Amino acid sequence: MLPNIFPTTPDASLRVDPADDRPQEACGVYGVLAPGLDVANLTYFGLYALQHRGQESAGIAVFQGEQVRLHKEMGLVSQVFDPNILARLPGELAIGHTRYSTTGSSHVCNAQPVVLMTRLGPMAMAHNGNLVNTMELGRAMAERGMESVSSTDSELIALLIQEAVDGGADWPEALTRAASCCRGAYSLGIGTPAGLFALRDPHGIRPLVFGRLGDMEQDGWIVSSETCGLDIVGARLYDTVAPGELIWFRPGATEPDRRRWCEATPRLCVFEMIYFARPDSNFFEESLYSYRRRLGKVLAEESPAEADLVIGVPDSGIPAAIGFADGSGVPYAEGLVKNRYVGRTFIQPSQGMREAGIRLKLNPLADVLANQRIIVVDDSIVRGSTSRKIVKALREAGALQVHMRISSPPVTHPCYYGIDTDTQDQLVAARLPLEQIRQHLGVDSLAYLSQEGMLRATRQQDYPFCTACFDGRYPVPPSKNAGAGKEPGFSRKS
Repeated sequence: MLPNIFPTTPDASLRVDPADDRPQEACGVYGVLAPGLDVANLTYFGLYALQHRGQESAGIAVFQGEQVRLHKEMGLVSQVFDPNILARLPGELAIGHTRYSTTGSSHVCNAQPVVLMTRLGPMAMAHNGNLVNTMELGRAMAERGMESVSSTDSELIALLIQEAVDGGADWPEALTRAASCCRGAYSLGIGTPAGLFALRDPHGIRPLVFGRLGDMEQDGWIVSSETCGLDIVGARLYDTVAPGELIWFRPGATEPDRRRWCEATPRLCVFEMIYFARPDSNFFEESLYSYRRRLGKVLAEESPAEADLVIGVPDSGIPAAIGFADGSGVPYAEGLVKNRYVGRTFIQPSQGMREAGIRLKLNPLADVLANQRIIVVDDSIVRGSTSRKIVKALREAGALQVHMRISSPPVTHPCYYGIDTDTQDQLVAARLPLEQIRQHLGVDSLAYLSQEGMLRATRQQDYPFCTACFDGRYPVPPSKNAGAGKEPGFSRKS
């Protein structure tokens, strides 16, 4: 494996706040092919736009002919890169990644992109998703004498590609051959001396789009997990990478080479639309903000409540709260203020400090909430601990009643495809009936959006989304002993 050109060390302080029980994001994939432009800087800004998808580590690999330079470290994009580092990454093609670990512990050796040397030159790969046959692949590769330096399924994919190339395959054949061995979710951006590749698993569980940068005289191509990564650099959305599709962007070519390597039923993760992706990203030719407002409006139709104000839990609950207010006629107000500079908590408060009322992320507006009957709208409940603290804070601020409305169905099953939703015994809706959850949260009433309402709001009635976290219908069955978001034998972030 090619070494990191800038020494890095793991930082054990980089951890997601354990008091936050929201589902943790997947990862962000970014790729740029733009000869003549500063691809490292373009990739930096693209990763900045995708920062919500992962806050543990960030990395960029840049190709200059047959040479590749790599820099990756633990931390946010703005902490990992500065102008001096970016200036040392010249080239015409770049692969970037921002990571939240679902397989592999939170250490720099597991940061991406993964860079390997092959018979055809270096390769850099960024992966969003999670495989469900990691143990099977790991055993098979160990039997063939192949060793990994990390504990991630992403490196296993890269090693499969390397093995196929070294066995005589060209890049497209090697990529599809490796992909055919993988089960689960994988949206990939791959950089090679022959150009930029984008590949998506047969079901398209994780999103991946591409856009054009520049005009026909000087085309550049961008691959991104979401359209917000195109917007930030002024690229125009060209299309979505289709499920089971491999796209090859060649230097100097005005159109990409597109081929379907596998046909299967599309199963985009519906939770991407409800929560994970940014509200300004487009899915199905509209912003997710519009979809999330419709979720709230449908929720108001299904589960109204007598109240004085509707508030949303920042930031992801706000569009649905506005939609709920529109649908119910109850006025919308801001009742919770988010500290927007707490993306990660480097110094965690002790349990005693938390119990004393340390509020790092959300603070209620007492003069708005006092003596009011409140409907509080959020996008999901996982363990219930965060929701319970929010309700307690609202009551302490003087709310007379607190009615909670959730703009998704109950989360009853773990995700195996790259989202950290805990094991089933940790999911409150899998353990308790609705009335007991209401009592646990301390709310006057509680209602979830129905699954039918969630799907109706997409306006994609014929599209078969992945809804496994709500109903256990997994498009790719997990291994019997697999844990949520991981395979047994691969360590999870501590």
